[in-house]
Amino acid sequence: MNPVRSFSEPFVFSPLYQVRVWGGRDLERVFGRQLPDPDQPYGEAWELSDRPEAMSRLVSGPADWVGRTLGDLWREPDVALREAMFGPGAPGAGPFPLLFKILDARERLSLQVHPPASEASALGGEPKTEIWYIAAAADGAELYAGVTAGTTRERFEEALTDGSAERWVHRIPVKAGDFLFVPSGRLHAIGAGLLIFEIQQNSDTTYRVYDWNRLGLDGRPRELHVAESMRCIDFSDVEPGCGHPDGSRLAACDYFQVERHTGERLPLPADRPVVVTVVSGTARLGAGERVFRAGDSFLVPASWLGPKTIVASGGPVTVLTTTW
Repeated sequence: MNPVRSFSEPFVFSPLYQVRVWGGRDLERVFGRQLPDPDQPYGEAWELSDRPEAMSRLVSGPADWVGRTLGDLWREPDVALREAMFGPGAPGAGPFPLLFKILDARERLSLQVHPPASEASALGGEPKTEIWYIAAAADGAELYAGVTAGTTRERFEEALTDGSAERWVHRIPVKAGDFLFVPSGRLHAIGAGLLIFEIQQNSDTTYRVYDWNRLGLDGRPRELHVAESMRCIDFSDVEPGCGHPDGSRLAACDYFQVERHTGERLPLPADRPVVVTVVSGTARLGAGERVFRAGDSFLVPASWLGPKTIVASGGPVTVLTTTW
């Protein structure tokens, strides 16, 4: 049995890049990422992922653990060691509960919905509630969320048939620093010209109901899931707006709590793990040497040697902190 240990360095994982027809190159341009292919449109960077098809690996942390996957760490059989990493309250079954992404939407995404828990199992999918935080936005950028006043299921079905579904979707102008909570069942799409931090349940179930009559990278229309979508869309979700912070808290639900903090010294929760995402500025964790910059995400274990504090360098830093 491994000895109980405390940690003095954060867990940093390798990002997994996903080519998307709507993607661009802002992960490279804004965050200085080295993308795998110089010509492909990369729409997503999966920063922390415990998915069979996309598993994050530790690239910086305890030296004897570098190369282990997030899933390996989450399913550590030594109970005391697992609690040192993830705390005594961490769920004991299933994969790591959250998935962290950066989205680069050069073009708008499909109009889509994630299944609520009441429908997911019957449809063979997984529920997904998420939050979007706008890292950067082009002039006139917007999100699509919910339906417009007067939309009914029947009107929307007719619009899907005649290609006018866009008129029944609510649009929200956004700028950097805005955020939107997206519960399962909310009809939604990300507009063009947005760079977004996405924090979500660990799920990859998306039902496309409309794709703006666009072709995929293979030159063919992308697959739609109209029947599944119509079972999942909440037509009572009329004209939602961007979120309003409750102090530092942006969102708190059954799956995650996300807060935003700005300053020179930012204490982190002392008794539980936290995922930190740097929004702007540069910082170190405590007395550590590694400098984290905008776009970086890392996991700070529950058991920590010394105070858990984000220390800014060269001016205030803004971070998102996520716990579950």
